[in-house]
Amino acid sequence: MTMLPDLLSLTGPVRETLDVLPASKALIGVGTDGQPVTVDLDRSPNVLVSTIGGGGSSTVLRTLTAQFLHHGAHALVLDMKRISQSWARGLPTVTYRADVADIHDALVGLAAEVQRRIDVVDRHGSGVGLLRMVVVFERGDATLRRLARHWETVRGPGDPRVSPAFTALTDVLFAGDMVRMNVFFDGDPMLSVLGPYGSEQFSTVILGRVPTGTWRRYAPAAVPASKDRGRLNRGRVHVIQHSDTVRQTQVLTLTAPEALGRATGVC
Repeated sequence: MTMLPDLLSLTGPVRETLDVLPASKALIGVGTDGQPVTVDLDRSPNVLVSTIGGGGSSTVLRTLTAQFLHHGAHALVLDMKRISQSWARGLPTVTYRADVADIHDALVGLAAEVQRRIDVVDRHGSGVGLLRMVVVFERGDATLRRLARHWETVRGPGDPRVSPAFTALTDVLFAGDMVRMNVFFDGDPMLSVLGPYGSEQFSTVILGRVPTGTWRRYAPAAVPASKDRGRLNRGRVHVIQHSDTVRQTQVLTLTAPEALGRATGVC
């Protein structure tokens, strides 16, 4: 068995691996067999990253987002913390939102974009003429809670009880593989918002140090592999794909300047 590296950064061999990946794929890291661990958004449209605080989930989101921007994708970055994904702020292919009201409105706008893309697919076939869009949720669980409180303050007579922002997010989760829209979610999404079927749309799950309950929810068939989840070194995660394949992985770590350079084609 190959030992995992202590750190995986943008060195020459890693850069060569990135350069040969197709536009639908991004490198998550390297597994214990020394082979690349990737996500293919054409097969696994939504990605969930869950760790305890300080566990590196922001770095994983940054690294994945930069790779898809490099290949021409657009991104809607929802960064309520205002610092975690600020490297992407100002990029012409990125819409960056930090205020809860702006995040709410941006999500509501996704509903129309989903429908527009469905209409394109109906007329021209799957994926024709559609740019990939990734929706990046930094601190997604906390953001959903804030959005729920925001909706209670702005909801008027006749408005639905459930925020249209949540409805739009669910639409993207279910339609993403057809209309080239993908969700990268940091946290543990509330079942009261997405429901069990919405949460099941994350076919790639990246777990760092997480509570036992989180592990059982997202990798129920792989519980024995969770024994070392509390002893993972920084940058080491378990990657669960399609609920049954679990790979311990050293994640690729791009600094903010490296992510910006990768996104803009400089490196």
